[in-house]
Order: sequence, then structure tokens, then C-alpha cells
Amino acid sequence: MKILKVSNWAMSPKNNSIELYHNNPFRLDLKCNPVVFIGGTHGDEPEGVRLAEELLRWCEQSPEVNQPWALIPCLNPDGYLAGTRTNGNGVDLNRNYPAKNWNPTADKERYFPGKSAGCEPEIQALTRLTETVKPRLFVHFHSWQPMIVVSGPTDLPEAQALADASGYEIKADIGYPTSGSLSQYGWNDQNVPVICIEEQEKVDLETVWPRFRSGFEKIFAMMGTC
Repeated sequence: MKILKVSNWAMSPKNNSIELYHNNPFRLDLKCNPVVFIGGTHGDEPEGVRLAEELLRWCEQSPEVNQPWALIPCLNPDGYLAGTRTNGNGVDLNRNYPAKNWNPTADKERYFPGKSAGCEPEIQALTRLTETVKPRLFVHFHSWQPMIVVSGPTDLPEAQALADASGYEIKADIGYPTSGSLSQYGWNDQNVPVICIEEQEKVDLETVWPRFRSGFEKIFAMMGTC
């Protein structure tokens, strides 16, 4: 599979590069808008980064997939290097999206949404990508309690594939409000379904990819050709 790497797709507040991989070209029609995969939104969730990295390795070794996709292995390199949830500005990136329900307040410091909606460079880059390629689906990788959270249609076959592979339950929300999150921005504002994989936190990283591999194989098989 031909995969292109954009080494400096975006830069973090601490000047760490954020990489993006994709199978060019993006074709902007109803059948060929890309799926966007995102790891490492929260720097203290290494399970999501590992899953994204292993998915990329699998893509590199797999047959050609003609339907476009993009993958960001680690959206928050500052937090990942420091082992913190927030980015280099102390902002929770999954509360900083320019969603209509963005909220300037937070119950705890680790959920600080930023000084304004969409103020962080990582989120600005992802917003520009969204406006440019008009993705048909977001899938982002987190860890807390095992579940597959779906913001969008309840019968998404991609979500069912991940649930079947992992044995994790599909849920409509994570169980608490997430204003300014990708789920809110993607589905409620852009009408793009969002799947959030919540892996068990602090799980053996060697077990993450094997648990989800068959689900991703099904998802890429669904993509077909354009």
C-alpha cells in the first residue's frame, strides 16, 4: 500500500512535530471521503498511541486500499513525552475543539479546555484537515475503561467490527459530559460520526493490537474501492 508521510503536518506548543500518514490522493466525493484515525490525544494514554502505531504498521504491510484514509499516530506529543493528559499549554485537547457547546470552565485542571475554542495548534490543524478532506468517519484511540463509544448512527458497522473483535460494549456516550470534544465537534456540528475506542487503562501494551486487529481488518475490507 502506498503511504505518504507528512513529517511536520503540525507543530505542538513545545515545537514537537506531529506526523500524519495517508494514502494519497484524497478524493472528495460522497463515497471516497477519508476515514481519519487519531492516537495520542491524551499524553497519559499510551495504549492509544500503541494502537495507532500498530495500525500504521499493518497498513504498510497490507494490500492496496483504494478508499482514502489518514492517520495521526500521536496528536499530543508534548503530553506523550511528559506523561500528562494535557498538551504543552496545559490544555485538554479533547475539550478544545471548536464545538458549539465548548465550555470555558472545567471541574479539574486536567480538563482545562483552553482560553478559547480551537485555540490550540493541534486542534487547529485537525480542524483544517476536516474542512479540507471532509472525512466520513473519525476513529480516535483512548484508554480508561473498556468500551466502544459511538457518536452518530447506532448501527455503524465499523463500531460493531471493533466491538466484535475486542468484546467491548458499544455505548452512546462515555458516561459524563464532554463539551468541546471531538465527538461533539464531529457528530453534532459536522455530521461526521465519531468512534472512540476506550481501551483498558494500564493494560499490557503488547495486548492492545491483537485485541483489535480483526476489527480493523474488517473496517478496511469494508472500504472497498472508489
